[in-house]
Amino acid sequence: MAVDPKQILGAFLTFSMFAMLANMIKEDHFDSPNANVKPNHPGPSDVQYEKIRITEPKRETLPKKSTGPWAEDGIELKPCWTRPAPKEAEQSGFVTFSLMHGPEYHISQIADAVVVARYLGATLVLPDIRGSTPGDKRNFDEVYNVEKFVEILDGVVKVTKDQPAEIAAGKIAVVKVPNRVTEDHIAEQIEPILRMKRNIRLVTYFPSVNMRKAEEKKDLDSVACLAMFGTLQLEPELQEVVDLMIERLRTSSRKSGSKFIAVDLRVDILEKKACQGRTESGRKSCYDALEIGVFLRKIGFQRDTTIYLTQSKWHDSLDALKEFFPKTYTKDSIIPGDKKHKFLGSGGFEIEKVLDFYICSQSDVFVPAISGLFYANVAGKRIASGKTQILVPSEVSSTSASAADFISSYVSKKNHLAHSCFC
Repeated sequence: MAVDPKQILGAFLTFSMFAMLANMIKEDHFDSPNANVKPNHPGPSDVQYEKIRITEPKRETLPKKSTGPWAEDGIELKPCWTRPAPKEAEQSGFVTFSLMHGPEYHISQIADAVVVARYLGATLVLPDIRGSTPGDKRNFDEVYNVEKFVEILDGVVKVTKDQPAEIAAGKIAVVKVPNRVTEDHIAEQIEPILRMKRNIRLVTYFPSVNMRKAEEKKDLDSVACLAMFGTLQLEPELQEVVDLMIERLRTSSRKSGSKFIAVDLRVDILEKKACQGRTESGRKSCYDALEIGVFLRKIGFQRDTTIYLTQSKWHDSLDALKEFFPKTYTKDSIIPGDKKHKFLGSGGFEIEKVLDFYICSQSDVFVPAISGLFYANVAGKRIASGKTQILVPSEVSSTSASAADFISSYVSKKNHLAHSCFC
């Protein structure tokens, strides 16, 4: 049968139109602006993909080999003591005191006051905080968390937040207390005064920097351990600032695949006469910026290591350390800008020391360029939390040495008071 050419042409045109229509439908479904709409069925979304793209480079920043003499943190220790049994105040009187000279002293002052109040059955009055200059005085809640303090001591000693009228109106007996006060001292020197006066004001003094492990257990050891390591927590805003500063330091160190070192180095202390002597082990009492730079390089820390200094603002004498480690910072350069005036500009020297104390307690490595109570009490907090990388500076004769040779004896010999409280 003959085929009509017109029919062939019509069929061809019809087929072409259907093909064009199908192609248009296909293009509209996959290539239209609405193609980004998420499907209802489960599966990897674009947001999840973006997260992968963001986190992927972090894996590349991890070093193929160690860039410094790092060691893993130890295991966080557990309290060796049992919580003191509940004890009601005997209404024998009130014990008042002030926190002074900075956080490294506050820990010991709190412990002594709690121990005295517990032994005497007295009520503890919440302390104020006094700085090193006249008139530098602030409330406890400006630095520490009051509610946590009272909660932790509940049943151990009675705490009143407000000074009783009888204390505010009258004279109060001032009693000097040696740090790590003993039961015998309380019974012989303090109890008779409280019985007579009913209200006393404690002033802790430090015959020496004694943070050595207790040789024998005493009845009040559990009270002292709880007070020293459990009662002082920063108030929320100040804790947030500390956390932000630490995160900035960690971010800087991650970029080079390393960790960050906190160095207690303050120019004003280095210039004092006490820094010219030597410790019992024969080491220098203090090390300057150049000496710290040489020490850290010789024991294996690389140029891109991040370092935090307890010095508040930059000083020309620190340039020698920055030449060794360009990523060296002070509080002034890493504190959040909106917090700088409150905590540095008008916060007072004691607030700056609080920032230093808690950053040094949580850093990956701590290096005390200055011996003393700051070093001892930072070491105590670090030991309790398992952060045992505490390197004590020394002159290093060889061009390279092992960091393990300079681990603090508080850690290597377990002779710190913290080892009486944690195990």
